[in-house]
Amino acid sequence: MAKIDTTDFRTGLNILVDGEIYSIVDFQHVKPGKGPAFVRTKLKGVESGKNIEKTYRSGENVESVRVERHPYQFLYADGELFYFMHQETYEQIPLEKTRVEKSEFVTDGMICTLVIDVENERILYAEPPDHIETEVVQTDPGLRGDTAQGGSKPATIAGGAVVQVPLFINEGEKIKVDTRTSEYIERVKS
Repeated sequence: MAKIDTTDFRTGLNILVDGEIYSIVDFQHVKPGKGPAFVRTKLKGVESGKNIEKTYRSGENVESVRVERHPYQFLYADGELFYFMHQETYEQIPLEKTRVEKSEFVTDGMICTLVIDVENERILYAEPPDHIETEVVQTDPGLRGDTAQGGSKPATIAGGAVVQVPLFINEGEKIKVDTRTSEYIERVKS
């Protein structure tokens, strides 16, 4: 792992804090009127998802962690294990369900991103794409005259997630969903 100092901080950089990998969400260099300069950071745990704030002295050294993101195709789930396949080598990798973010959006054949700690050759977590096109498998029927401004109802999509959709959406229709916010975007025209 490479040593860097606080002048190299940037959003998205991964660093080691107390033996855990954290990603820098936000940072601010502060130069008070009295005393030495410091850097105030907001960090998010890569594996734990825990948010912390930490202050570093200006010029203090920290260990950076090299993390790579690779596309893998989701094959199937077997109990608590999700199986992913590398697109070029066809290598299959099992991953615990707890390390698959937003697992309720992951469906067969979907290309997900696996985040890998390069130093230790360890998979940290998997995440689905930001936007997916999926089918509505269960929802209450829409009523005649429902409009786009009319309101919303819950709908279960393939994979098991429940999202709020407009009243005119029916079972069997394809919709586009933002997996980060679990929000309906639009109906997919076939």
